[in-house]
Order: sequence, then C-alpha cells, then structure tokens
Amino acid sequence: MGVETDPHVEGFLALLATRRATRTVEAYRRDLAQLSTFLGKPPAEATTEDLERYLAELRAAGRSPATIARRAAAMRAFFRHQQLLDDRKDNPAAELDLPRRRQKLPRTLSPGEAERLIDAAAGTQPRDLRDRALIELLYGAGLRVSEAVGLEKGGISLDERLVRCVGKGDKERIVPIGRQAAEALRRYLARGRPQLDRRHRPELFLNAQGGPLTRAGAFLILRRRAEKAGLEPARVHPHLLRHSFATHLLEGGADLRSVQEMLGHADLSTTELYTHVSDRRRRELYYQAHPHGRRRRPADDNAQPHSPSVLRRRRLPDGEGGPG
Repeated sequence: MGVETDPHVEGFLALLATRRATRTVEAYRRDLAQLSTFLGKPPAEATTEDLERYLAELRAAGRSPATIARRAAAMRAFFRHQQLLDDRKDNPAAELDLPRRRQKLPRTLSPGEAERLIDAAAGTQPRDLRDRALIELLYGAGLRVSEAVGLEKGGISLDERLVRCVGKGDKERIVPIGRQAAEALRRYLARGRPQLDRRHRPELFLNAQGGPLTRAGAFLILRRRAEKAGLEPARVHPHLLRHSFATHLLEGGADLRSVQEMLGHADLSTTELYTHVSDRRRRELYYQAHPHGRRRRPADDNAQPHSPSVLRRRRLPDGEGGPG
C-alpha cells in the first residue's frame, strides 16, 4: 500500500499542509513513501529496530547527514502525530542515533560586491529596468526568490517604501525597503513593465514574453548580471542576496529580533546564524585595520609591521562565509 492510500499518512500530511509550505509537505510525503517501500509495510507499523535498519541502509548508500536528518525529522513528526491521535503510545523515531549536521555559515556578498551586481543591471531597456528592480528588491528586502516572483503590483507601496509579501506557510509580512530600491521599482513600473505587460498579468515581475517571471528566470538573471559584474556567476543566486541583506543589517547595528521579522523566520535560532557571519566580518576588518591585528608569525620576525604579504595571510577571502 502506497502512502497515497495510507489513511494514517494522508491524515498526517493533510494536517501538516495547514502549517507548513507545500514543498515541505511533498518532501515529507516522499520520505515516508521511501520508508514504506523499504519496510514493505505501512510506516505506522514500524518499530525502532525497523527505523534503525532503514537509517543504516541510508548510511551504507552514502546519503549525506543532512538527508538522513531530514528523513528522520519526517519520521519523528509522523509518529508524534500518531501519538497525539492515540494511534500508538510510543514514538519509535524519538531515540534514533542521528549523524551530527555540520552547521554551515551562509555565504554572503561584501557590500562592494552587492553594489557591483546592482550596477551591472544599469540601463534603460525594459529588461534592464526589471533586472535592477529585482536585484534591488532581493538585496534591499531580503525576500526569498519565491516571494519576489510571487509579488503582485499591489504588494508594493512606493510612497511608504514597504513590501507586503507572503512567505512560508502562507504567512504574510511587511518589509521596509530603501530609497534606491523604491526608485528602481518606480522606474521599472513607469518605463519597463508597461512594455513587457502584453497579457495584463497581475504579477510585479514579468518575462520577455509578458508572462510571470519564474524562479528559474530569476536565477538566470542574477547569473547573467553577476558575470557582467565580474563576479563568479555560479556563486550568485537569489538566496545569496537574502543572506547578504541579513548580514549587512546586523553589521550596521540592527537588532536580531527585527532582522528575524524582516526575514520571516519562525525560529530566532535560524536568524542567529547571521551573527556568526558578522563576527567573522568584524574579525576580518580588525585584522585589516588595527595595528595590533597585524600579528606576525615567528618565522616572519624580519617582516615589516605593515608588510603586504603579512596582511594577505591574515585576510579572509572576500565575501566568504556561509549556509548558502
């Protein structure tokens, strides 16, 4: 019996859909279907030993710790649901021995790189105006790419410089935008979008055929503009601008709770990742700027205090750092 005909799994997924994003629900559906295939029976009948065998099989197949942790999270959530319904008394996934997930820090652009990327979209053609408005919005409001391409014209208030977007779990939030982002949007709405809008679509961002801009289209735009800016195209993607938005806000003195609300994070610990990026950037600036930060190694005793070779060794790679 597949999960599509398993009433226990379908009931769990139906409830999950009221609280989590569609992609999360579909990921859990796939994870539970794979578990069912491995077991040869419904997931609701699994024992702890069954689940341990399943995880051992995943490790033997070379699955990453992140993949194993996600599948275990799906199992734990499913069995918690079973407990709440009194369909079973135990949670066989509660005591599973899981691999530790290494916490990766988000990669970010430096402020200078962000400016170069924005400047690479300079121009007066409709697509130039659209691309600049998109980049300014992703960097200036920290939107997820799905939130940006899903925006409608009515979701922007240029006079108040606010963006109203719908994020994960269909939660709405309002994010302020800066003057430059507002001006880029104003130019696009006045001189760019009218020439692209052949189908009278409600979406804010349109493609060259007049249809709504897609996630894939936004990725291509950023890669094309990154190449023009002299940045590594494969490194630049919409979420990189979101990471940069959060990091640069915190470096500028914004408080963590405000950044959490602007990003739409449900958990403050997710936002706290960016404080580590800021700490790293502060260390980098210290090593570059403070005389006592330019320490020499014992082998470098003959080097001059301000030797460029010493400074180069102390300097971290520009823009490095991050869960991307």
